[in-house]
This record gives sequence, C-alpha cells and structure tokens, in this order.
Amino acid sequence: MIARESLPTLMETLSSIDELSFPTAVRQDAISDSTSDHALLEATRTGDEDAFAELVGRYRNQLTGYIYRMTNDYDGAVDLAQETFVRLYRAVDRYQTSHAFSTYLYRIATNLAISELRKRKRRRLVSLTGFFQTTERGEAREFDPADERPLPDRELVDTERRRAVQRAIGTLPEKYRAPLILRDVEGRSYEEIARILQTSEGTVKSRISRARDFLREKMKIYF
Repeated sequence: MIARESLPTLMETLSSIDELSFPTAVRQDAISDSTSDHALLEATRTGDEDAFAELVGRYRNQLTGYIYRMTNDYDGAVDLAQETFVRLYRAVDRYQTSHAFSTYLYRIATNLAISELRKRKRRRLVSLTGFFQTTERGEAREFDPADERPLPDRELVDTERRRAVQRAIGTLPEKYRAPLILRDVEGRSYEEIARILQTSEGTVKSRISRARDFLREKMKIYF
C-alpha cells in the first residue's frame, strides 16, 4: 500500500489562483490517456503509487477549482482537495465501480465543501454584530459605504461582473450552490449531479432553476 506519509508529495497544487479563471472543467472523455480511472483505482489497491499519482494529476486542478467556487477560498480549496484525495485513498478498498469515478470523487469533495460552509455559518453567527454600524439615532444598519470610485472601463466592468457572479453564488444556500456550479460551471449532466448529491434529477433541476432565478435578480445591475 502507499505510505501515508507519501500522500502530500502527490498533491502539487495550482501555481496561481489565476488558473481558476477557466470556466469549464476537463471532462473525463477529453483525457487522452487510455487507462481508465477504474483500472487506476484497482492498481492503487495493489500499492501502485504511480497509479494513484495519475488519478491525482487528472483531477487535482478541476477539483480545486470546483471547491474554490463552492467556498470562495483558494487556500482552503487546496486543503479540501487534498483531503478529498486522502479520503479516497483511505477508502479505496470500499470503492465500487458501478458509477463513474468522478462522481465518487466529487461526492467526497462536495460533502467536505458543504461541511466547511456550515462551519463558517456558525462562526458568522457569533460575530454577526461586526457587520453593522450604528446610525446617529442609535439604529443598527448594514455597513454599505458609498462607492465613490470613477466609472471603470469595459474590461474592469467585465472583471467586476465575474466577481459579482462569484459573490452572488456565494450567497446561495448550499443546496442550491452545489448543483448550480456542477451544472453551469462544471458542465455535468443532471443524472450525474443527482448521483453526486444523492438526490433525484427532479430535485436537481428544481434547485438549479431557483439558483438561476436568484442570480438573474442579483445581476440585473450589470445588464
């Protein structure tokens, strides 16, 4: 088996957060290597470090990008992607080949990301008052200073629009955020998303529709 201490050496991360600007993940059918994921998992079971390293190399970047879009925290995404592969390795003997490997991998990553988001929510509840100011009459109001910057050019507007989309996605409840990103960013099918989230296709479609409506409302200012 692969030595536990060797796992971190396989986790080479993205060289820059800028690499996450590419919106679409690399799908499995676009990978030129003819060795299947299932075959690599089987080799990993027998202690083949190179097989596991190949799996990490195939999915590391897109998985980090997915988690980053879920959490809006690059450093945290790197850590959670690594944890995803560690958990995969530890459970390799229990892996079933009835579904695509990526489905299994993204299920682990999604659960980790959602767990992190829920932890943040609990921490925010403790420090919520830090986001408010007090008016002259002593009334609490949300801190929202006026933007006095000069009007930006087109490129800056586009950049801000992308950031606004990311911020808007970040305000979605987890049950809407994950299916929206998996569908509209990762380009995955409704069937695969349902398997990743362990719910029905109808529920997936309903949640994606609601998430899109929310984003349209948020983004009206940019169109």
